[in-house]
Amino acid sequence: MSSSSAISGLRPADLWQRFYEISQIPRPSKKEERITAHFEQLFTRLGLKYTKDKVGNLVARVPATRGYAKAPTVILQGHSDMVCEKNRGTKHDFDKDPIQLVRDGDWIGAAGTTLGADNGIGVAAALAILSDPTVVHGPLEILITIDEETGLTGANQLSPRLLKGKYLLNLDSEEDGIFYIGCAGGMDTSGTFKTQTMPVPAGDYVAYTLRVSGLKGGHSGGDIHLGRGNAIKLLARTLNALQPLSPFLNEIQGGSKRNAIPREAETTLVIPRTTVEKARAIVTRCGQDFQNEFHKTDGGVILTLENAKMPRAVYTKSLAKKLLNTLLALPHGVIQMSADIEDLVETSTNLATVTSDDNAIVIGTNQRSSVESAKRYIGASVAATLRLAGARVAHSDGYPGWQPNMQSRLLQLCKKAATPLYGKEPEIKAIHAGLECGILGGKYPGLDMISFGPTITGAHSPDERVHVPAVEKFYILLKEVLRALAEEKA
Repeated sequence: MSSSSAISGLRPADLWQRFYEISQIPRPSKKEERITAHFEQLFTRLGLKYTKDKVGNLVARVPATRGYAKAPTVILQGHSDMVCEKNRGTKHDFDKDPIQLVRDGDWIGAAGTTLGADNGIGVAAALAILSDPTVVHGPLEILITIDEETGLTGANQLSPRLLKGKYLLNLDSEEDGIFYIGCAGGMDTSGTFKTQTMPVPAGDYVAYTLRVSGLKGGHSGGDIHLGRGNAIKLLARTLNALQPLSPFLNEIQGGSKRNAIPREAETTLVIPRTTVEKARAIVTRCGQDFQNEFHKTDGGVILTLENAKMPRAVYTKSLAKKLLNTLLALPHGVIQMSADIEDLVETSTNLATVTSDDNAIVIGTNQRSSVESAKRYIGASVAATLRLAGARVAHSDGYPGWQPNMQSRLLQLCKKAATPLYGKEPEIKAIHAGLECGILGGKYPGLDMISFGPTITGAHSPDERVHVPAVEKFYILLKEVLRALAEEKA
């Protein structure tokens, strides 16, 4: 079956046609030139004025339906790039090949690759509005950003003077019937220690690798509240328990990404041969303690002590003490729950990575909050802990959060439009992860925003697919929301 056959007969036809066109144009993150050119050609063909900024974001300006020119301007926003993943054995070049659409009952997927419904369906819905004579709307701005998936680059570099809209509809959510009204902002905080070593002490010493593994890890935003183990923390706790044996340390490593809860961590341990059995007993006891603590949330934790090659040098006792105390003292996990939205994490911090080489030992952490002042506070708290230990501290620029506003006028209008369609009030949520809304709200203070979309499962993987009936309902909802906003007084 061809890609065009996969969407044959689906409603709304214009939306699916736009999605098909998008899917046929390669658009990896940071390589959006061809899809951007496609959108420019479409806007030109429809007679729309548009602006392309220096990084490639597009803003098309759409006149209001006759009689609604005085309504407030509404921004329809999505991103042009897609995550490019494929199954092993699938022959596909994301820089050259179109996505092969596949229909399976009420679902549209792709042949062994990511589908790009994130965010192709949202962008297609905004473009379908342009040629749909049944839509009633006020003035529109169609904002299509670049490189959302790997750096939020487009939103970060968008000019704060480019948009005029009062309301923003972000079309990049993936759960039918749910409105998102908040997300976390984020920043990274790192601490660097200068590596200080000494020769391995004279005497009968042996070397072992102390390793923590088997943990689930997970996203430092979406999974931080699940009580999973942090491999770096568990490594530090085991080292602390081993202190009566006066061990020497070298080459400590843990975690892989700033936005992931670390699954593994290890260090080289040098101890007197006479203490080996005591060390094994301590490690066994710590492993049992961790199994007991995490038996429901992360029961796969494994703690091992394996023979290792003797290093040429070890950390000085002073450095090892500073490093261990820092890893024990650094906060990790949920700091504050939201007072406005039940079960939503408002503020958290992730002890994410520790890396070492001959020159430096670097501890990496990531802070998140939907409240900007709280994000700055927890970043300062982490930095203070690192500075007290003598580390050199650095912060990333970060990105702002999107604080939920239950009194939002846009939210009230969207709920009113959605309730008849769904037969009940829609669910209202916020997420403890980053959305472009957080950045856009920081650039345009007072911008009233909401995010919604159809059901998409398996996003960012070759299992990605979109639910066909949910797409039709999503588009109907979008039209109803635009009508309600057109009838608002500017």
